[in-house]
Amino acid sequence: MNSMVPAPRLTATYQAQPDLPADGYPMVSQLLMRQLAAGFPPAAAVQVCTSAGPWYTAAGGWSKLADADAEPIPADAGTLFDLASLTKIVATLPLVLLLHQNGRWSIDDPVSRWLPGARPSAVTISDCLLHSAGLVPHRPYYEMYEDPAAIKRAVIAELADARPGPVGYSDLSFMLLGWAAEACIDEPLADLVGREVLRPLGMTATGYLPKVPLTRIAATEQDGDQRRRPGVAWGEVHDGNAFALGGISGHAGLFGTVTDLGQYASALLRPGHHPVLSTETIALMTTRQAGNGSEPRVLGWRLQPEGWGSWPEGTIWHTGFTGTSMLIAPTLDVAVVLLTNAVHPARRLTETSTLRGSIHQAVRDAVRSADEQAAACS
Repeated sequence: MNSMVPAPRLTATYQAQPDLPADGYPMVSQLLMRQLAAGFPPAAAVQVCTSAGPWYTAAGGWSKLADADAEPIPADAGTLFDLASLTKIVATLPLVLLLHQNGRWSIDDPVSRWLPGARPSAVTISDCLLHSAGLVPHRPYYEMYEDPAAIKRAVIAELADARPGPVGYSDLSFMLLGWAAEACIDEPLADLVGREVLRPLGMTATGYLPKVPLTRIAATEQDGDQRRRPGVAWGEVHDGNAFALGGISGHAGLFGTVTDLGQYASALLRPGHHPVLSTETIALMTTRQAGNGSEPRVLGWRLQPEGWGSWPEGTIWHTGFTGTSMLIAPTLDVAVVLLTNAVHPARRLTETSTLRGSIHQAVRDAVRSADEQAAACS
């Protein structure tokens, strides 16, 4: 990659909401501009939403850095980012809960019941959603098997030794849930997610296997450990197991824009008017808990975003390896979507963690300032 690139640009927009001051988020924009100018992350897109819709949106930087053959490609609010593990909460979680809501299954069913060929197991669908199934976090199946069917058999076989217990984050849990949903409805996961989740939410740009020009997609890692061949992962999922499964999995594979993800987050702030999930189902999602200490969880989501600012109790959040995250604070009527390609051209995990903390802290300060101004004017 060529480090000599033009100065990046950032475009920010602000939509005033009732009872909120129309002064924008200048500190957040300044922070993002400083980060992009310093070269990390290459691209970023942020949206802050309320139940009424988007409040602040900013995007810029480079979706792909310059190389020997091409100039850098600018990013904007329409750039598709590899959502990585946000796939778990944006695609698989709502689909699993919808099947429960419609009586197609119960989240208390053993997941093995819905996996043809699986040995009986005590692990339930709920255990998988809570990451308390007793499964290993990850295995590089893409290095072990050539065939997607062989990977599926190997992951299902892991259930034989799994014992529900303490929280332990696992990609395998959501791989199993994706296959279980396919078996329950007898339809491919991508089709189910598109019809039952994404389209009702108006997420027209989001999906698996993006079919748009590469210039509209943020590149991820170059020569990383998720591929058997060298090169930049661009237009295809970064995660090695999802890639080996054809780009579609319950744990990773989804691509989306900050605008679409903002619609997803904003809808969860309107539980009485959510187009997919009922009020009762959203309450179930946020009240069934597991774990304590450093990793308490509800169905699909984490609680207590330490290091991200003083967000109130009941705030839920999730991250993705590529540099993505989503936070929803129902008591504040605020959600934050952060999309980056922080692993491009190489992963910088410590800096990614620091970046997330800084941006969410800046957003929290801006929300607090807006609340104080609104109170003073009332």
